[in-house]
Amino acid sequence: MVTWPLGEDLTDVRDALLAAYATGRGYHDTRHLAEVLDRVDELRAAGERFDVLAVQLAAWFHDAVYDGQDGAEERSAQWALDALRGRPGAEEVARLVRLTEHHRPADDDAEGCVLSDADLAILAASPERYTEYAADVRREYAHVPDDLFRAGRAAVLGDLLAKPSLFHTRHARDHWEPRARANVAAELADLAQV
Repeated sequence: MVTWPLGEDLTDVRDALLAAYATGRGYHDTRHLAEVLDRVDELRAAGERFDVLAVQLAAWFHDAVYDGQDGAEERSAQWALDALRGRPGAEEVARLVRLTEHHRPADDDAEGCVLSDADLAILAASPERYTEYAADVRREYAHVPDDLFRAGRAAVLGDLLAKPSLFHTRHARDHWEPRARANVAAELADLAQV
């Protein structure tokens, strides 16, 4: 179960977000939301310092719109702005949501680094969970022919591996990086086999 960071405030927004995540998506579903929030908690417990509320809200909104079309992050950010209108931090939540399109926060962007790392933490999952994740992503793009999916997925994974580090926080680099690189490399090898 995921915990709404605003308690009993804006429960209609919470319910709408939960409904969006429960729309039969492959990977970007309620389980993904729970895993991201768990990783945010793990990074906090490991001593990372960041605006917890902003990151938690951004986690809730970051895949609010996920339909395999361009601009999903921007539409999710707009949802956050509309839902949080007039509240302190609404712009920051939207900024963080937009950042998840490329996962390249500035080194001094503590909130961006935590959200990016929590969102990409699935890359460091056990090999069994990673295999599930990869299959779930493929289901989300079932409408894309195999050859185009393999090429697109390989490009996304290759771009991630080209970064000096997949993760931005010390805890994630120390604890998640080696397994994540191994998982991604194994998936790339699988994608290359025809």
